[in-house]
Amino acid sequence: MRVLVLGSGLMGKEAARDLVQSDNVREVTLADVDVDRAGKFCHSLHSSKIQAEFVDATNKEQLFALMCEHDVVINALFYSFNEVVAETAIEAGVHSVDLGGHIGHMTDRVLQLHEQAKERGVTIIPDLGVAPGMINILAGYGANQLDDVKSIKLYVGGIPVRPEPPLEYNHVFSMEGVFDHYTDPSLIIRHGKIQEIPSLSEIETVYFEKFGPLEAFHTAGGTSTLSYSFPQLETLEYKTIRYPGHAEKFQLLVDLNLTRKDFEVEVKGQAINPREVLLKVLEPIVDLKDKEDAVLLRVLVEGVKNKKKTIHEYEMVTYKDVVSNITAMARATATTISVVAQLIGNQIIDRKGVYPPEVIVPGKIYMKEMAKRNVIIKEKRYVE
Repeated sequence: MRVLVLGSGLMGKEAARDLVQSDNVREVTLADVDVDRAGKFCHSLHSSKIQAEFVDATNKEQLFALMCEHDVVINALFYSFNEVVAETAIEAGVHSVDLGGHIGHMTDRVLQLHEQAKERGVTIIPDLGVAPGMINILAGYGANQLDDVKSIKLYVGGIPVRPEPPLEYNHVFSMEGVFDHYTDPSLIIRHGKIQEIPSLSEIETVYFEKFGPLEAFHTAGGTSTLSYSFPQLETLEYKTIRYPGHAEKFQLLVDLNLTRKDFEVEVKGQAINPREVLLKVLEPIVDLKDKEDAVLLRVLVEGVKNKKKTIHEYEMVTYKDVVSNITAMARATATTISVVAQLIGNQIIDRKGVYPPEVIVPGKIYMKEMAKRNVIIKEKRYVE
């Protein structure tokens, strides 16, 4: 199989690394507008299977020509490119996967391309990171083992192993994205009704192996496409995991209008957006640098099996690979999108069209593939 990876940022590079190490992958192209960065990474892998190519993703003709030379595309570009990459992949007759992006209903727009993809005989799967992504696959796997699914509860957090004040948090993606997740309303299902509630709310205490007590609170975007895929749910909610006190501190910043995009104050005759200032102030404070991170995940799928109340629980604790200097978040995210791309390329996933992960990715096979890469997802079942 020939795989094209678009974007040589952290996730693109780590997806490419996994592809190169996979026996069933014959050829990998890492493409970016910054071809020097892509080239340096390719050279560092010491493999004849990978090469760097220049591509300007805003140039659809160039994108199309490059895609036609491959079997599967991994889109690791910024989420604003997801729609055009999916459209171009369909035109080129090439399968494609992306890391998602709930903002601006981008994933919804990709899903609307279902009929075109089906007609062209290609498979498109958006939202293949950790949240959304891994949690969707596991939620779908648990739901498919029940006769009637009633509740899906999701908990995910990327946190530093050794927290430092003032926020006890270090980011592995952009802080601007974190602000959006903390300030946009959270979509949930409660008592069978879809509704929105404030992010940073309904804090609860959770415990994980070697971690706890921690706090979990609602944030935007995490429920992703699950409300469409399982409209009969009585309960659906997603919470982000952090160290205790984090949500309260961030809530103060929100209440002070320091996180709003549409708010300005006048300072010495100049209009200033406090959010932009806060982002700059926080940048050195929350930078992960060489510190160790961990990704914690728990998916609880509850329903009925053989007339008995049954709960399927999936749990993961993944740490940074200090030898290879790969963050825990990169390991979990990039490995997920690489594994699913290969399942498509190997025709294990062979349905044509555009599908969310929970509908099309086989959970059992996915978990086995992740375990081969030392990302261990533990499964438990409780029957009452």
